[in-house]
Amino acid sequence: MRKLIVLLVSILFTTATYAQTEIIQGVTRGKDFGVVYTLPKTEIKVDIKVTKVTYLPGEFSRYADRYLRLSDVSGEEEQYWELNGITASSVGVPDNENTYFVKMKDKTVAPLMELTEEGLIKSINVPISSKPATKKEQVTPAKKRLDPKDFLTEEILMANSTAKMAELTAKEIYNIRESRNALVRGQADNMPKDGEQLKLMLSSLDEQESAMLELFTGIKNKEEKVFTITLVPNREWDNEVILRFSRKLGVLGANDLAGEPVYLTLKNLRTVTIPEETKKKDVSGIAYNVPGRASVLILKDKNKMFEGELPVTQFGIVEYLAPALFNKNSTIKVTFNPETGALVKVDRE
Repeated sequence: MRKLIVLLVSILFTTATYAQTEIIQGVTRGKDFGVVYTLPKTEIKVDIKVTKVTYLPGEFSRYADRYLRLSDVSGEEEQYWELNGITASSVGVPDNENTYFVKMKDKTVAPLMELTEEGLIKSINVPISSKPATKKEQVTPAKKRLDPKDFLTEEILMANSTAKMAELTAKEIYNIRESRNALVRGQADNMPKDGEQLKLMLSSLDEQESAMLELFTGIKNKEEKVFTITLVPNREWDNEVILRFSRKLGVLGANDLAGEPVYLTLKNLRTVTIPEETKKKDVSGIAYNVPGRASVLILKDKNKMFEGELPVTQFGIVEYLAPALFNKNSTIKVTFNPETGALVKVDRE
């Protein structure tokens, strides 16, 4: 049920100090003018980090076992998904059942109230915070992949069969390995003059070997992605299936039996004592949340993907700042957590 609470007149200021006060959001209710704000409720955001892998077999993949003793190389093109990790966090969203109205008295100015764009309360009598400048992410350019054919010798390229080319390429790889071992042991005919030059030579040999190995092992193109689902924790959960994962299809819905289930257990830690409703509570004042806490466990194949504690407003209560705090003799500054609606700090000037 939508609640409209008209706060006591004592929270309104008449001092000239607040003549320039900015009201973030204003509405009228009948003949009254004031500020409407909303307390948040908790949603649990689950981020699923996956990698889409596209495998392209190498030109010499069928000879990988014969010449390089690589027995797990496939000769078929393949696409599959890897599950890298799952994280959970709590986010605040407006709770339409916890909306409040701050009334302005005639010929006075209401206290400075800052709200988020969604109408969630952030502060009272605190200077409006400016949005921090967003830093541009520096994108590191992807390293150019070397073409293995650039390292093939004339003898390899002139070979009259694929099998012969594979054999000669494998010998070239073994030669590279021998050269690297000679450098590391200090037994090379032409040893580098210093450590930096040695480092460059070893790096060049590694790049050549990796490029030529691709002709046997193939190429894996990887694309990292993040899928997000949101859950509303209105109750405790015991091994609830929240999604499914398939190596072939990736992230699937909870009801799609083509994937393996991912389970979530949510338990109310009962960190907040819920008072018994013995009499009607005085709802005068600024409302704020006292969020509870919940333990969250996410499992897949009995493996822990995430375990931790998160704030959950639905497991807490709503309290009120006494109107007596806001009087003309002093200025009270109040800061709230817009994600939970919890009281963060109260200062007096």
